[in-house]
Amino acid sequence: MTISVKLTVTGMKCGGCEANIKKELGGKEGIESIDTSHVDDYVGVVFDHAVISEDDIIELIEKAGFTVED
Repeated sequence: MTISVKLTVTGMKCGGCEANIKKELGGKEGIESIDTSHVDDYVGVVFDHAVISEDDIIELIEKAGFTVED
């Protein structure tokens, strides 16, 4: 099942930060698309919930050095 989430992510300061998140998420199985905005503090992800969970995605973003807000 394909799901779309929009996460509030703090700590992104520039396009390089966006690129780091895209690099961290981009190669993961089940992730179909990634949209980021350091200006608006969000990361949007379309993913297959049967393959990867939202919690896994949050963990990957935080592993890249950013904070996902509730």
